[in-house]
Amino acid sequence: MEARDPELKRELDATLQARGELGPEYESALVDSFLEKVERRLDGTLDRQVRRHFAERQTATARGATRPAKGGGGFGERFGFGAVSLVLAVPLSAIGVANAGIDGLVVAWLGIVGVNAVHAARAWPWFRPRREGSGWED
Repeated sequence: MEARDPELKRELDATLQARGELGPEYESALVDSFLEKVERRLDGTLDRQVRRHFAERQTATARGATRPAKGGGGFGERFGFGAVSLVLAVPLSAIGVANAGIDGLVVAWLGIVGVNAVHAARAWPWFRPRREGSGWED
């Protein structure tokens, strides 16, 4: 058995040796003790990894290296685009009805729906154009 952590390997060897000396009646206590040590080690490792991840993210944010969300953008961008579309829908509808009647209204709303559909489709992976060899995307 090759252990990555020599300290845990020593602890396991000591636990197995103690079991041999104390007998099977102490087996559950010895296993519980060893598992507590493993759990503390895992908690410490996980805590270090989480802290490192947050520190890297905070550093990247401080440097302004945050990347925009792939696809349709974040919630704010999508919500803002939808709100602007609805606000602009009122005058566009009025212009369409004034100039061409109900046909103008239908054309105006087809345009509004089309623009929103294209904006929403940016989030679909098959819709985005691929730029191979540019080195700018993952």
